[in-house]
Amino acid sequence: MRACIHASPDSARLRPRRGWRSRGRPRRCWSMPEQQHAASVRGATVAIFTIGTRGDIQPMLALGRELQQRGHAVRIVTSANFAEQIRAAGLSFFALSGDFQALLENDLSIADRGLQWRAMATLFRERMAFWARDWAAQGQLACMGADLLIGVGSVSLLAAALGEVCAIPVVFAQLQPLTASRQLPPMLLAGRNVPGPLSMAAYQLLRLGVWRVMRPAINQCVRAQLGLRPYPWYGPYFHGDSAQVRVLYGFSPHVLPRPSDWSESVQICGYWMLQEPQWQPPAALQAFLDAGPAPVYIGFGSMVSADPQAFAAMLVEAVRRSGRRAVLASGWGALDAAHAHADAQIFHLRQAPHAWLFPRMAAIVHHGGAGTTGAAAAAGVPSVVVPFYGDQPFWAHCLARQGVAPPALACAGLQAQTLAAALDQAA
Repeated sequence: MRACIHASPDSARLRPRRGWRSRGRPRRCWSMPEQQHAASVRGATVAIFTIGTRGDIQPMLALGRELQQRGHAVRIVTSANFAEQIRAAGLSFFALSGDFQALLENDLSIADRGLQWRAMATLFRERMAFWARDWAAQGQLACMGADLLIGVGSVSLLAAALGEVCAIPVVFAQLQPLTASRQLPPMLLAGRNVPGPLSMAAYQLLRLGVWRVMRPAINQCVRAQLGLRPYPWYGPYFHGDSAQVRVLYGFSPHVLPRPSDWSESVQICGYWMLQEPQWQPPAALQAFLDAGPAPVYIGFGSMVSADPQAFAAMLVEAVRRSGRRAVLASGWGALDAAHAHADAQIFHLRQAPHAWLFPRMAAIVHHGGAGTTGAAAAAGVPSVVVPFYGDQPFWAHCLARQGVAPPALACAGLQAQTLAAALDQAA
C-alpha cells in the first residue's frame, strides 16, 4: 500500500460527456511561523486529528503515509473503529471519541433529514458535546512528543486548543472548501450567482452557524478542561489575521479551481488517495468483469438508508430498466445485500479499492462524498450523484459544472425510472 498525493493526474482523464453542458472547467495559535515549520524538518512527529466516516479518514491515511515516506513519524488520532485500518497502513493509532459509523447505523433517520440543515445541526451539536467530554485528555496523550498537529474537519478546534496549550504549531487539512472567497460562494449556495460582498457575508454567517454547533464541545469541554479561556459568543473565526492560517485542501483544482483571492497560506494539494497496487480482485469479481461490457458501479460508501431493502430493490429495478450490468457495493448499510439479487447482470460487492475498480466501470453512481468524487474524477469515468447530506450536493454541482455528471438526483423519493434515465445519459 502506498500513498498518492496528486493535483494533476486526474485532469488527464477528466473529460466532459458529449451532450452535457460544461461551463469550464482564527486565532494566532492556529498559524505556523516559518521558523516552526516542523513538517520541513526531517524526522518530525506529526499528529493528525480527524473523525468521520471512512471517506473522511482514508485521505488522512494517504497524507500520513506520504509524510511517513518522507521521514516523519505519523499518528492518526481518531475513533477506535479505524484502529485496524490505520495500523495496517503502518501508522500509529491514538483513540479519540467520535464513532460516526455507529451514529449512522443507530440512527437511520439521518438519511431522511440529511439535507435538513437545522435538524442535522441539532443532532451534531448534541453528539459532538457528548464525544468531546474525553477529547482534552485523549488529545493531550496524542500530543506528547509531537512537533506538528494537523486538525481536520470537526476536530480542527480541538487541534487548535491543544496547539495553544502545548505550544505546538498547527495546520489544518480539509476535504471541503471552507476559506472565505468573493469568487466561490459557500457550499450551501453552490450553483448560485452571488455577488462578492454577499459571498463574504455568507461565509461569516456560515462560521457563526458552525460555531453554534461546536460551541458546547469546544468551550464547555475542551477549553475548560485544558484551562483555556472560552471563545466569545461569536467563536474563534474573527480573531487575528486569517491570511496566516495554514490550510491544506485535499481536492483537485481541476474539479474545483482555486479562487484567486485565497492567500498563499491556503494550498490545494490534489486528492489524497491510498494506492493498493498489490490488491487482487476476487476471482468472482474478475470473472464478472470479463464476461461482458463495462458495468456501472453503484455504491454509497458510509451512507445509510432508512429502508435498505426498499432502497436496494429500487436500485435493482433501475439497473434492470437500463439493461446494463452493475456492480453494487453495500458499504456500511445503504444497500441490503439480501435484496441485491446478484446474477449475470448484477454483482454484489462489499468493497474494493476505488483506484482499481472505477477505471473498469462505465459510470459511477455515488453519494458525492469528497473522496468518492475524487476517485471517480481520477478514473476519468462519468458520475451520477445521489447526495444524502453535508457537502455532497456541492460536489455533485462541481461535477455537473465540469460536464462529467448530469444534475444531481435527490435521494428522497428517488424512483427507479429516474435513476435508469440518468444511467442512460451517463454511461
